[in-house]
Amino acid sequence: MKVILTTNIKKLGKVGDLVNVKDGYARNYLFPNQMALRNNKKNLSHYENIKDKMLEKETEKLNEAKKIIKDISKLKITFKKEADDKNQLYGSISKKEILDFLQDKNIKIKSDDLIVRQQIKSLGEHEIEINPYVDVSEIFKIFVDKN
Repeated sequence: MKVILTTNIKKLGKVGDLVNVKDGYARNYLFPNQMALRNNKKNLSHYENIKDKMLEKETEKLNEAKKIIKDISKLKITFKKEADDKNQLYGSISKKEILDFLQDKNIKIKSDDLIVRQQIKSLGEHEIEINPYVDVSEIFKIFVDKN
């Protein structure tokens, strides 16, 4: 099914793009969340009328994402965990723990926006990537100390 996107969607497209998606994805996710319109003449003219509002919303989301990145860059993300004598953690640091840490600092990001490339299972310095918006991404360091 061809749809017109009314919002930027990671790995799919930007506002105004005409993309081909599976019928179920369009019916069950895109249309109910007002993220897309069916591709027909009526919706094309409707999209032209609301395009400015959509672009304004996307600019707002972009500014919010930049603010989140700026706020996180001011933080030092540190965890204290139990570890053995070889500096291996008993367990690992999960995405949820990182999200909870940021939540405690009043920074709200979605789980999908946090990318942990390698599991954090040892003491020391590790890298995570935070991608709150399309083409807005930053790599941050996480420090794990012995408890």
